[in-house]
Amino acid sequence: MLRLRATPAAIEQAARVILAGGVVALPTDTLYGLAADPRRADAVARVADIKERPAERAMPLIAADLEQVAACIGALPPMARALALAFWPGPLTLVLDAPPTLAPEVSGGTGRVGVRVPAHDVARALCRACGSPLTATSANISGAPASASPDEVERTLGARIDLLLDAGPTPGGAASTIVDVTGSAPRLIRAGAVPWSEVLACVDRG
Repeated sequence: MLRLRATPAAIEQAARVILAGGVVALPTDTLYGLAADPRRADAVARVADIKERPAERAMPLIAADLEQVAACIGALPPMARALALAFWPGPLTLVLDAPPTLAPEVSGGTGRVGVRVPAHDVARALCRACGSPLTATSANISGAPASASPDEVERTLGARIDLLLDAGPTPGGAASTIVDVTGSAPRLIRAGAVPWSEVLACVDRG
């Protein structure tokens, strides 16, 4: 495993690794995650193997911005767009219909995918360098605590991943709130950093 401080040059190198099918540990606005190209079934399978998790579990994605989500996942319905404009960049994951360009394993067989724009410059820059949203499942063995420390990521996963982008400790805190916006009304999948009451209030204003 290569460990690099998260400079612009390192981000470009990490993007090349990902586009070649590799797996990179990256910082986000909550914890460290595992980034791979969600369009490549082999890369997604590697992430599942690294985490020792069932392949049928869906993997969340992160993106550079709202425009990248629209270009790669699809145009957001009005309710989803209102929530994205209100809470992105930030810890709100929106569950959308998955396009056929994504590896089926990303959606865990549900036909849907969760995506958000994180409030972390390095994470967004890596998505931008790859030209695509990336997987961002937590950088840990399934069932073990997720980590905000690059040292801990190296200790537990260093032999399994290709590159670690080190931006120092991440803020940690609550996981993102996950909201399904594929129907006519929002549906809470997982409570998290964004209060459900704020999500509902945003939808009501829209």
